[in-house]
Amino acid sequence: MTGRLRGPTGRYGGRSAQERQAERRRRFLDAALQLFGDTPGYRATTVAALSEAAGLSTRQFYEEFRTLEDVLADLHLQVNGWAEEAVLAAATATEGRPLRERADAIFRAYAGNVTADPRRIRITFVEIIGVSPRLEEQRLARRSRWVDLICDEAAAAVTRGEATRSDHRLAAAAFIGSVNGLLHDWSAGWVDATLDEVVDELVRQLLSILRPLEG
Repeated sequence: MTGRLRGPTGRYGGRSAQERQAERRRRFLDAALQLFGDTPGYRATTVAALSEAAGLSTRQFYEEFRTLEDVLADLHLQVNGWAEEAVLAAATATEGRPLRERADAIFRAYAGNVTADPRRIRITFVEIIGVSPRLEEQRLARRSRWVDLICDEAAAAVTRGEATRSDHRLAAAAFIGSVNGLLHDWSAGWVDATLDEVVDELVRQLLSILRPLEG
């Protein structure tokens, strides 16, 4: 089955159809975070297993989604959205602060959010890889948003006289690759360091990209 079924309309139990739909989607995504992000993983999960984990029926699944890939796509965006919210909050909290302080706060917010739950790392850096051209396009689009954020921060630092003027996009793209790889390897236990040490190293790399002026 590939098409979505039409969901119920009207009020039931004091909640509107839209409220019930939002609750169902949340339960499916919560279940997907567990099954896709832990065991058995996206590729070994079935619609029936996901529906059972969510405490819902397969019919309700098809009222919300066409395929499991749609669930993974939404979950990937949700996990990235959580990290982006944390980063923007840190950026707002350090508005007007020196570049080094802002870079440290922003990146610690990102790393802290992504690594707060190992399942988020697996969704972001493992399960999304190689699923389909559509999800690869989505993954690269999300990566581009992070590159844009770094470039915007660099441009603002240049305006404040804290960094040298340059086209930072290529270096920013390389940096995002380093972030993904190092955080994944740290989460998998392949890096003998604390999270603070990992973040310190990545902040040093970020600052070298921005090339802050001394003095």
